[in-house]
Amino acid sequence: MTDDYDAVVYDLDGTLVRLPVDWEAVERDVAERLREAGVDPAAHDTWEMLDAAEDAGVGADVDDLIASHERDGATRAERLSSADELATLDVPVAVCSLNCEAACRTALERHELLDSFRVVAGRDTVPARKPDPRALTWVLDELGVAPEDALFVGDSPSDEVTAERAGAAFRWV
Repeated sequence: MTDDYDAVVYDLDGTLVRLPVDWEAVERDVAERLREAGVDPAAHDTWEMLDAAEDAGVGADVDDLIASHERDGATRAERLSSADELATLDVPVAVCSLNCEAACRTALERHELLDSFRVVAGRDTVPARKPDPRALTWVLDELGVAPEDALFVGDSPSDEVTAERAGAAFRWV
């Protein structure tokens, strides 16, 4: 299936590796920082909390909190079987992840996969977070490939929506 495309872009967590991040701890830390900034975190999920933090002027602090947990998890990342297909691809490959770029690089390096990727982009690399299509189109621009000539491989409805909005094909891992 990947032979039909000029590039393949992968999500990271749940697709190539699994990051053991304690998301409940992340949410507690983020909620505490939001309360300190006068924001009620109760009405937000994790990524909405980041949006609320940005609106309250503490987005960088909250992103740093999340990234710290992700980087820690990346040091213990488990390689998933879908990473095995990288060796069979004859097209440029990239990562477009909602995790921070440093965590992506750490997890890929842990499993000696980093050199397989021409572009590694996390939420702090690209101009927008998935499912905003600009996350994926930025990666594809870096590869020099049009969205309609690319395949995005992911593990979540958000990944599927990202591909659809960008005009790329999508495959569930």
